[in-house]
Amino acid sequence: MTEAPGFTHLPDLACREFGGGVVWANDELFAERENLIKRAEPVFDTYTFGHKGQVYDGWETRRRREPGQDSAIVRLGLPGVVKAVVVDTAFFTGNYPPFASVQATSAVGHPDPAELTAWEELVPKSPLEGDRKNLFEVDAARRYTHVRLTIHPDGGVARLRVFGEPVPDPALLLPEAVDLAALENGAAVVGCSDMFYGSPGNLIAPGQAAVMGEGWETARRRDDGNDWVDVRLAAAGAVRLVELDTTHFKGNAPGWASVTGRDERTGAEFPVLPRTRLQPDTRHRFPVEAVPEATHARLDIYPDGGMARLRLLGRLTADGLGAITRRYRELS
Repeated sequence: MTEAPGFTHLPDLACREFGGGVVWANDELFAERENLIKRAEPVFDTYTFGHKGQVYDGWETRRRREPGQDSAIVRLGLPGVVKAVVVDTAFFTGNYPPFASVQATSAVGHPDPAELTAWEELVPKSPLEGDRKNLFEVDAARRYTHVRLTIHPDGGVARLRVFGEPVPDPALLLPEAVDLAALENGAAVVGCSDMFYGSPGNLIAPGQAAVMGEGWETARRRDDGNDWVDVRLAAAGAVRLVELDTTHFKGNAPGWASVTGRDERTGAEFPVLPRTRLQPDTRHRFPVEAVPEATHARLDIYPDGGMARLRLLGRLTADGLGAITRRYRELS
């Protein structure tokens, strides 16, 4: 029951660095659920005690005194076909679960964990060994977006690895699109309602945010308003996909957001993304129907909170590309 090279050369679809998130667990009294999908191998320091006992680099639930089992739901960072699952009980010896099972489902959009249905069995209830990478081959031939690890009846798991083949959603693939809101492409933040905990400039920075502090976060609102950021796009263009990334923001993500486009040349304003519900710790991606070209975009969050990144993928207009080209030549 050790890892097999035939599977572990595949990407870990659940990995945190790929956008995975542990979106729900019924219990995490001794050790946090988020540890399940950390990329690094688990570690252990003897006699490292917190106020709840020995600190474990994994997910650990309390001892059950009634019938039942514990579960955690993982949103795959890379939805795809699952080929193998590893339930790693590293350093859990007298407190590992004797059995585990894994289910999966495929969801559209960005559902709340309570809205997930139609779970299918990937790994039936199977025995585990302690302090071991327990490998289970999976015979599945469809694309999944979420997996649910169930441990019977309780205990600790260090890591959950979900090896497989990514299958992208073609609606989110935009050939020849550029990020009109990217700092590296020349975009800039030109207005903001609040930046108490983090600069709005972080929203358009390159790469993914490694921690919450690398995003934009506002103070808590105690009125009926909402917070916003105004971005001057790299050049005039038509947005075709909006990405709102709340990664790392769990108890402080906005409840909703909207994006409004503006053409400074004409003064026209128009909706790009209507007010839409957001999930915590999630990379949201929304295809956009045909909208007019814009020179600016305003992100409104309701009522407040934090966001890691804003991406506005789309097509540069001829005028927009010309403006970038002229600036490049003038400064080269």
